Amino acid sequence: MKKIFIGIISILLLLQACTPSTEYKGYLSDPLRFSQTVHELNRVVMGNNFPPIVASRNYTYASIAAYEVIAAGFPDRYQSLAGQITDLKEMPKPQGDKVNFHLAALLAFIQVGEAVTFPEGSMQDFRDSILSMARDKGLPDDEEAQSKAFADTISKAMIAWSKGDNYAATRGSQKYTVMDVPGRWVPTPPMYADAVEPNWREIRPLVMDSSSQFAPPPPAPFNMTDTNGAYYQQVKAVKDAVENLTPEQEHIANFWDDNPFKLNVSGHVMFSTKKFSPPGHWMGIVGIAAQQAKADFAETVYAYAITSIAKFDAFIQCWDEKYRSNYARPETIINKYMDPEWRPLLQTPAFPEYTCGHSTTSAAAAEALTKVFGDNFSYTDTTELEFGIPSRSFKSFRHAAEENNLARFYGGIHFHPSCLVSTESGKKVGELVVTKLKMKK
Repeated sequence: MKKIFIGIISILLLLQACTPSTEYKGYLSDPLRFSQTVHELNRVVMGNNFPPIVASRNYTYASIAAYEVIAAGFPDRYQSLAGQITDLKEMPKPQGDKVNFHLAALLAFIQVGEAVTFPEGSMQDFRDSILSMARDKGLPDDEEAQSKAFADTISKAMIAWSKGDNYAATRGSQKYTVMDVPGRWVPTPPMYADAVEPNWREIRPLVMDSSSQFAPPPPAPFNMTDTNGAYYQQVKAVKDAVENLTPEQEHIANFWDDNPFKLNVSGHVMFSTKKFSPPGHWMGIVGIAAQQAKADFAETVYAYAITSIAKFDAFIQCWDEKYRSNYARPETIINKYMDPEWRPLLQTPAFPEYTCGHSTTSAAAAEALTKVFGDNFSYTDTTELEFGIPSRSFKSFRHAAEENNLARFYGGIHFHPSCLVSTESGKKVGELVVTKLKMKK
């Protein structure tokens, strides 16, 4: 009897040894794996000091690449963006029947993210760690090979398409001209940096017809002599707000600061501190929402893709107006006409005030996320914990976007009317994206 029992155990062990492990499938299809990959790109973008406008491009092309893999792998649930967003042609089809679409989506995101972000190879170690773990869990050689091949074909097509967005051409475009004109934007302390991306309106939109499709009304004209006028009153409102902030208002401002490169000056010592930029913050929110909603891998990729597209076009819309109005920042006006020693709570970004980029893109992202997860989706945003800033909770994505309006005002870097106008513009961009794009079947 004992010999029979030992024989059975031996056979079972032999069968187990001969049966390939499928543990890798659960590892690769875990939606957290994709969110971790997005966070890694976020980390690379932050480390390389990309301004928020350029960062939005990094996330968007990478996210679309991953989405196109998912659309090919799950055609009953998702539809390709080919023919739906500007100039995107039909995507390559997978070759072979062993493609693991979860792995291919991860690899395509990494490959395209690297290509549009630089430096090349910046995500290589992370990519290798995913492959190594998957192999340890039983990833077959043929499945890995076919998944890599499909990711490569999608990535090459995506990178080729991205090169038509006029980004390279704008690297050599005319720079912003600083002029001593009252009310016109000039560099601000402590960096006195050049104007960031003054030609971003020339970048190809994905869903909008043009950068000026949702042009906002012009801002209040500069006038610091009429103390009852709209311009003077909005300047005074910022000054008074910053001088009388409550701890809660300071928390709101710091939570939504999202300055990717803050220059700290203490005497003769200067050093920088970094955080995720506005689009990076919202990519973090996508991951939080997807996890809370228990979205599967494919739905998580879809959420990142549609949100990044909304933010991408929102930045183009906003930057079109920024360098048309060339509106001076509150700090500049207050220092010149009211108090030369006054400083905002937050560090003033290096581009014109009107309209507000964070308010615009937050409103657009909120519409995209509402489309995916619904309205009244309450959540706690923990994105800023890694930078030592306590979390905040929101009743909905739109609620978060509305708070952002106050954040830029409390921070002293925007006039409140600008934030309100920006939210309406961003909402229009977001509504266009979720209405026009037919991504989910």
